[in-house]
Amino acid sequence: MIRPALLLALLASPAMADDVTVFAAASLKNALDEVAAQFMQETGHDVTISYAGSNTLAKQIIAGAPADLFISASKEWMDLVEDAGLIERRTDLLGNRLVLIAHGAAQPVQISPDTDLAGLLDGGKLAMALVDSVPAGQYGKAALENLGLWDDVQADVAQSDNVRAALALVATGEAPLGIVYATDAAAEDGVTIVGEFPSDSHHPMTYPAALLAGASDDADQAFHDALSGSAAVAVFEKHGFTVMN
Repeated sequence: MIRPALLLALLASPAMADDVTVFAAASLKNALDEVAAQFMQETGHDVTISYAGSNTLAKQIIAGAPADLFISASKEWMDLVEDAGLIERRTDLLGNRLVLIAHGAAQPVQISPDTDLAGLLDGGKLAMALVDSVPAGQYGKAALENLGLWDDVQADVAQSDNVRAALALVATGEAPLGIVYATDAAAEDGVTIVGEFPSDSHHPMTYPAALLAGASDDADQAFHDALSGSAAVAVFEKHGFTVMN
């Protein structure tokens, strides 16, 4: 028999918080950490976020990694997860811009087919995320190809596992220039945006967010919904993203 005092204590105890596991593109780190912190403070639920290149995360999810939500920097990698039957609900969440960054202070560059990018490198490396698999690298390679600049710099590209690693190469001075998202550049004081790639030089940059199959907890659904809420929108816009819904 439960004593009255113990029964009152049990009734007064808060409901146990649920855990939300999110796999997210590396370029989202600063903004998404802030959104998650707000959500945890307001709801009491725990949010754990694993950041990496969208290609790596998509492959892990398809292989059975336990995640409740996936936020990709590429529709194509999200499509693969959906084709595997692993998505419950999906929405296009954010947009971004592609920029050329330099280490420290630097003069602006007008990016066009006439840009002497190889000359600007002056024997140094052009930092990029993996150009055949990571969205930021794929967008960057496509832009350079469309502008007719890829062949001039291909041999000088230093590829990294994700866009934040490419950003770090420029921030530390290991590479004089790099191609990253505008939001990444805004998060790093050690780099300067020297130019923006024309929007028609690459496919639109879209970040789809998905509630994954099996993510049935109320907390999972609540966090997915919170990503489009007014508080999250304010955070994403503050960090330079375009909110799409």
